[in-house]
Amino acid sequence: MTIDQLDARLIALLAAEPRLGVLECSRRLGVARGTVQARLDRLIDRGVITGFGPDVSPEALGYDVTAFVTMEIRQVAGHDPVAHRLAHIPEVLEVHTITGGSDLLCRVVARTNADLQRVIDRIVEVQGVLRTSSIIALDTPVPYRVLPLVANVPQRVTR
Repeated sequence: MTIDQLDARLIALLAAEPRLGVLECSRRLGVARGTVQARLDRLIDRGVITGFGPDVSPEALGYDVTAFVTMEIRQVAGHDPVAHRLAHIPEVLEVHTITGGSDLLCRVVARTNADLQRVIDRIVEVQGVLRTSSIIALDTPVPYRVLPLVANVPQRVTR
């Protein structure tokens, strides 16, 4: 799905101020309330906008260590059974299937380095996990972001 400049402006506005209502968005964007509502509904229906929940900082919850764990798994039944089991570990924030020497990549958090060992031990206990390797993140100079993609929407040329 492609988005246009109005969609991009609406997404950027809601990303900057997620608590804005449709009426305020319409006022700031200079378009009718119905236009904003229709655009928003379409962006949600097509999966462009996936949520409005609060972004929660693991650090603010006491999880000061972030690590990336790669795994080699027994692929008898594919990735899904292992990913399903990993989803039951609260410190596993996301799981990706990957190419290369490993099969899965997880972003995990822990309270301390010693606590990270506990989290990795739980991962290793998951049926189907053969081997893990972990890397501790020291800093996040560029956090997860998608707004540069939205801002990169080509402008239409009108004649």
